[in-house]
Order: sequence, then structure tokens, then C-alpha cells
Amino acid sequence: MAASRLLYLSTHHLSAFAWQSGELTDERSFDASESGQAAFADYLAANSSSVFTLLANVSEEGFHIETIPFLRGNDRRAIIARKLGQLFFNAKLQTALSLGHQKSRRKDERIMLAALTRPEVFAPWLDALASAELPLAGVYSLPLLAPLLLRKLGIPAQPCLLLTIQDQSLRQSYLDNGELHFSRLTPLHNSSIGGIAQTFSSEALKLQQYLVGQRLIGRRQPIKAYLLAHASARKAIASSCVDSEALSFVILDIEDSARKCKLKTLPTETRCEPLFLHLLATDPPRAQFANDDQRHDYHLWLLRSIVRRVGTFALLSCLLLAGKQLFDAAQIRNEVELLTTETGLTRQRYADIVKTFPAIPTSNENLRRVINRYVELERNSASPTTMFREISRALGSAEWVDLEAIDWQAGIVQRPPAPGGNVPGGELQPVDQETAIIHGTLRLGEGSNPRQVLAVFNRLVAALRGNRQLQVEVLQQPFDVESGKSLKGGDAALEGKESRSFKVQIRRTIGS
Repeated sequence: MAASRLLYLSTHHLSAFAWQSGELTDERSFDASESGQAAFADYLAANSSSVFTLLANVSEEGFHIETIPFLRGNDRRAIIARKLGQLFFNAKLQTALSLGHQKSRRKDERIMLAALTRPEVFAPWLDALASAELPLAGVYSLPLLAPLLLRKLGIPAQPCLLLTIQDQSLRQSYLDNGELHFSRLTPLHNSSIGGIAQTFSSEALKLQQYLVGQRLIGRRQPIKAYLLAHASARKAIASSCVDSEALSFVILDIEDSARKCKLKTLPTETRCEPLFLHLLATDPPRAQFANDDQRHDYHLWLLRSIVRRVGTFALLSCLLLAGKQLFDAAQIRNEVELLTTETGLTRQRYADIVKTFPAIPTSNENLRRVINRYVELERNSASPTTMFREISRALGSAEWVDLEAIDWQAGIVQRPPAPGGNVPGGELQPVDQETAIIHGTLRLGEGSNPRQVLAVFNRLVAALRGNRQLQVEVLQQPFDVESGKSLKGGDAALEGKESRSFKVQIRRTIGS
């Protein structure tokens, strides 16, 4: 992971801090001169793997509150860009911060437009970062961290003033409803404890009168001024800052404030740069001044970081998968070894059991030949199921028929051998024909005549011949109707009382 470095820029110099594991380390300071800029370029070359963030505390800044219609997306961005261009024409470092929507019918949005209005203060340092192609996370202004500081300290979101000391200057900010509305920087000519106390008192009163003049607060509206100072200066500040009807002072101990903000190294004086740099590193504000061109290398760094993390995740996933596969392979190998051992033991037990069997009166080869012969006989044998089904179907249309017996047999059709061919001896030929002889009688009752009996018989024969796969032959008819014999009337009377037997032969070729 890339190291994080914070740059603190004032009007006269730039300081570089290293941020690691929640601890801030002061590394170097560079004057706003050619030699200082050259030393800064060398510093960047020595820390080319770091991500830089710039915090500015300069007096050349502008704040303006505007009201825009309720818009979203590109329309909102376009109107904000137009207003920034109108207010800060030559400023390249611009930003806009939403102050919420008005509770009116139109829900207009109040925004604070801010810009760092003196680009030559920033140009040498930003050009050095761009020349070194180092990632710049953003350019932030110190007053934009004031709302975060008040939230960390648990101060209610009401109109108030915040006064802090840093790098021989006094920062005065006006906040309302937890958002920054105005800020200005005043030089600190006397850095002694008495001078700081006197400056707090006078500048707070001036800022309160300025806000009244700008109609940001009411003339008699009481307002609190929070002063961030070291415990050693508390007594002097308390004696100089006397409460009035419109302005009251609250002194915040800088060490207690640092503890609430979880700063590891507590400040030893009233200067607040370490506190604001810690807030910037841990929770940067959503608004910053650098444009996309100035943050181009940072965007590339983000993409590389994402690709690197995705690659690392993919590599770890592959390693985990490979480890799981190795573990599964080891388990399978152990199971195979266990099964191999069990198989050997089973075979050994089987061999021991086989040894206890009595000797077979024939050889294994003869036994195998007999079993193969049996299997072949089973495979080449035929079943009367199909033939019986056809007979049953035909009997369904001949209801006066009594079935007495069925003689069924299957065999092989004797065919002449092919010319020059030899029939292999001992080889079974598959059964290809079955024959069934049906023995039955016809009982039509006493009032029947021979014609009716013959009609029922013929219907039976026709039903059997309805299947073209069957070859039907009548072996015995219920009446002797040959042309050489005569049918007598007396016989017809007897025929009605006696049952008439018949015999029909059916052949079917198997496989047809």
C-alpha cells in the first residue's frame, strides 16, 4: 500500500508530514523560493511511491453563499460552474459545498462557492507534483475542516465562531447549522501568550461586527466564540476575552480536543496544524479544490490500486482453491490407499474361504463351457407369449368357442446350406419359427344348425388370419364338408346337441 504524505501550505512556506499508522511525523519544510522549490522536487523524487494531499491555510480565498433552483445531475453542475466562473474568474482552484435546501415550496438549494484566489501561491508546488507524475489526492482548505472539528468535539450545530492559531496566523470561521459560512485569516504579529489572548479578543469582536454588518446574524443575536488554546494560555485568554451581551467566549483545551479526535501525539502549544492535519488524514471533507487535470495521476493511481487489489484477490483465491484441491487430492489418495488395503484383505479372506470348498468334479474350463452353453440356450430360446396373445385376441371375436388345448413348439427352419458354405458343428442356431395347434370345440346350443356352426368357426379363422405374420391352416373342421360326403338331415338334428371339435395350426416366423 502506498505511503500517505500531507503537505501543509501557508503563505511563506510548505511543510511535509508523513502519515503512518495514525501517527503524524514532521519531515521537512520548504521556503517559497527557488532553492526551496528545488529541495521540494528532490523530496518528491525520494518519495515517489507516496500519495500526497495538500492542506492550504492562506488568506487569498473567497467564500460566497448563493441560492440556486432545485436541480439534479448535469443541470446542477452546469449552473454551479457558471456561478463559479462569474465570481472567481481567474481561479483554477474552486469548489462548491451544499448548505441544504430551503423549506419553501420550491426547495431552493443554498450552496457555498469557495475558491483559492491566488494561483501563484500554489503553482510551484502543484507543478512540481505534476512534473514528478505523483498522485495528488486533493487540495483542501483549512476552514473546510472546521465543521468536522466541531462535530468531533461534540459542539451543538448552532451559529458560532471558531478561532484557531496556526503558523503565525489566526483563523476565524463562522459556522451555522454545522456548516462553514465564512472564514478569514489574520496575521498574528505577537505570538506571546498575552499577544494571542489579546488577538483572540479583538478579532472575535471584529468578526462579530462584520457578520452583523453583512446581516448574517442579528445585531443583538448572542453568539459563542470557541477558542482553541493550550492549557498554559488559558488564564491569560480568560482575562482578555470578557463575555458581553452579544458575544461569549468558550475556551477549548487543545490537548482534550486532540484526545477526542484520537490524535496520538498531543500538541505542546496552541498551534493547531497537527490537529487539522490529523482530521484531514482520517476524515477528509467531501469538498476539495483540485480539478480533474490536477488529479489525473491520482486517478491513475486509483485504477492501478484497484487492478492490483483485484489481482491480489484473484491470486489469493487461486491459492485457496489450489490448497483445497491439494487437500481433496490428499483425502482421495488416503481413501484409495484404504480401499486398496481393504480390497487386499477381502481377496485374502475370499481365497481362504475358497480353500475350504470341496473340490469340483470337473475342471474350471468344462464348467465355464457348460455355463456358456446354458446362457446361449437361454438367449436362443423362444417364448409362447406372443403366440398366446394372438390366439387370445382371436378368441375374443368367437364367443361360442371352447378351448381345450394348445400344442406349442419352437424350432429352426431347415434351409439348404449356401453353396460352398459349411455349417459349424456344435454351434447353436437361433430359434426362428414357432408353431401352435389349437384344439377346441364349438357349442352353439340345441337350436343351431351346421351353417351357424361353420360361421362361428370361420370367424375364428378370419380373426387369426387378420395378423399377416401368422400362417393359419385348418387341420380339422367342425363338420366334414368334403365334396365326396353328404350332409344328412338327421345328422343336422344330432349336430345341434353335440359339440363339434376342430383343430387349427398356426405358424409364425420369429423376428419378422
